[in-house]
Amino acid sequence: MKTRFMFIVCAAMLSLWSGVVQAQEHAPSQTTFSVETDPSTFLFKGYALHVRIKPKHSQHWVVGAGAYALDMPSLMVNLNADNKNRGWNVRINSAYGLFGEYYLKEVNRGWFLGLQTSIQNYKISNDNLAGTSSRYRNLLLMPSVGYNWHPFRFPLYLKPWAGVGYTTRLSGENRVRDRTYHIVPLVPFFTMHVGFTF
Repeated sequence: MKTRFMFIVCAAMLSLWSGVVQAQEHAPSQTTFSVETDPSTFLFKGYALHVRIKPKHSQHWVVGAGAYALDMPSLMVNLNADNKNRGWNVRINSAYGLFGEYYLKEVNRGWFLGLQTSIQNYKISNDNLAGTSSRYRNLLLMPSVGYNWHPFRFPLYLKPWAGVGYTTRLSGENRVRDRTYHIVPLVPFFTMHVGFTF
């Protein structure tokens, strides 16, 4: 089942990239670069930096990469009832991802459909087991939908988006001593990026 899912996601990513190449053949324009951050990560002792590229001839496609880290809020930890109020402290120490976005009308403006894949490095500890922690690596695959809004005259934009991610552990341990942190396979997510286009 996991292999089949991975195959479908890889096929979708290849389709996304081939769409970028095909778009380059039809639409004359210039290459643009955007830098984004997710302000909410700073509230949770983290960071986020994302770079997006609109290829020279693309009318609808944007691709990019990013890195982020944060302490997971209790709301996210408690999504799984097996973890709820069990003393878990969960941090994404580092994460690295690739992103693709398809804009329905005009590139970098309005509604878009997205797809991302990320490797996330977690550190977990438990308040009831002082002085011990574990680390594991996760794969995240997330389709999303969002809106790129330009409310100002200069090229600063706001980009709220939401998605549902599939996660699975790749390596490491999601246990601290005799307690298991239960990884939720499907994670809903909502945030807002702030970006600037050059």
